[in-house]
Amino acid sequence: MKITRKEALKNAILTAAYIVAVGLFMYYGSLVKIGRANAFLAPVALLMLFVFSAALTGFLIFGKPAQMYVDGKKKEALSLLTNTLVIFFIITIASILLLVALTR
Repeated sequence: MKITRKEALKNAILTAAYIVAVGLFMYYGSLVKIGRANAFLAPVALLMLFVFSAALTGFLIFGKPAQMYVDGKKKEALSLLTNTLVIFFIITIASILLLVALTR
């Protein structure tokens, strides 16, 4: 059971780190002035980033539990998924509280 929590913590932290990296990229990327000639590529690039992000975060959160579930380890798979989502929810709430605290 400890391995499940350790794996869940790793998955949640990696997902949060990726989201922070994308957020930083979007924040600082918006400060860069892109010429009008590239105006068509901006929404295309953002949609590609969106699809990649959905695939990567889906893999980080659901990949291992899905593999375990298919392998017949249903209880462990559901435990890993539940632990990952709970930890990620805690990280999300902490980030919202931090945002509120820093904007006062």
